[in-house]
Amino acid sequence: MASQGTPATAALAAAGVPFVLHPYAHDPGTASYGMEAAEVLGIEPERVFKTLMVEVEGRLAVAIVPVSGNLDLKSAAAALGSKKAAMADPKAAERRTGYVLGGISPLGQRQTSPTVLDESALGFSSILVSGGRRGLDIELAPADLIRLTKAITAPIGTT
Repeated sequence: MASQGTPATAALAAAGVPFVLHPYAHDPGTASYGMEAAEVLGIEPERVFKTLMVEVEGRLAVAIVPVSGNLDLKSAAAALGSKKAAMADPKAAERRTGYVLGGISPLGQRQTSPTVLDESALGFSSILVSGGRRGLDIELAPADLIRLTKAITAPIGTT
């Protein structure tokens, strides 16, 4: 597992949270990292979640939604107590999290941010999120993800 080690896997191990690593061969030419993971791993896209960084009132926040849909920025803003949200600047997201785009994990980020998880995650016993690099997903229970990221849940995804 050492070769798979990322800040995300280290955070899970330190917390004693059970998880399963799902490494896969990442195609650098892919347009959608999340859908690529779902297809290559053979897992329904509704269970594979993408981690997006948004800006709300000048501060960064994390929004986690299924790769099968999109983030509803207005709903994410409301969940975070604001009227408006925008996608964060990619470079700012990378600096804040310590991860590269396409590999941003909600776990083990360099600086923690308010986090909101789409409530559809609660319908599954386990979901997949980025493991902290392109080509690595982590499967874990939604309750563990919520606890470790101090996330709130809300309907923030669209289909």
